Amino acid sequence: MTAAGDRAALVARLRAAGCVYAEDEAELLLAAADRPEALADLVDRRVAGQPLEHLLGWVEFGGTRVAVAPGVFVPRARSLLLVKAAVEVAGPEPAVAELCCGCGALSVLLVERLAPRFLAAVDVDPAAVACARRNLAGRGVPVFAGDLFDPLPEAWRGRLDLVVANAPYVPTDAVGLMPPEARLHEARVALDGGPDGLAVLRRVAAGAARWLAPGGHLVVEAGESQVPALSGALVDAGLEPTVLRDDDLDAVALTARRPT
Repeated sequence: MTAAGDRAALVARLRAAGCVYAEDEAELLLAAADRPEALADLVDRRVAGQPLEHLLGWVEFGGTRVAVAPGVFVPRARSLLLVKAAVEVAGPEPAVAELCCGCGALSVLLVERLAPRFLAAVDVDPAAVACARRNLAGRGVPVFAGDLFDPLPEAWRGRLDLVVANAPYVPTDAVGLMPPEARLHEARVALDGGPDGLAVLRRVAAGAARWLAPGGHLVVEAGESQVPALSGALVDAGLEPTVLRDDDLDAVALTARRPT
């Protein structure tokens, strides 16, 4: 297969494999391959179901190219609502922590848009931590390996102005219904939110109540059907939730303020 002569055949093959944006994917794969053999390998792997972003090694997120690695959660466009919400609630030069950071895509945008006095990212998955460190190198953002708030310096407890977490919220029984690109090629820990999808988010809420400064905010993502239960969990943790929706992104986010 060559980039010039077989583009139509490439598009047809991608479309037959279920790639909705076959034309766009064909252009990206052609640009990524430096020789016919490399292109053939990329196409074979894409048709077999590997995520396009893992094959390319990057994803476009909020106008910025962010590196992703095999096995690492690929940030979705809907998570841009988290960035918008964070910018709206954050004050000047906030102290920020991103939990469940994955490849660090949210932190890449937040460090540019918030001018934080400090920002740190955390993930429990070693592959995600390595990828986030790659993306955040040179940006003054440390990436910690560990479970939620556990690896953060104890001196930060009660001093964070903003906590952002794109925590897993897919119910365990629904993970198997996800597209193969996600359930077979992204870390289970980045997807599975427990029986009702809110197990990790409840822990995030409880921790945020201790780690946020008075008046600070937690920003999280959830499914529409989970809003009532998650709002209740945030209230139970002593936080004051607000629900945000973006129809264009098909996204739901909640901000939750720690009372002063």
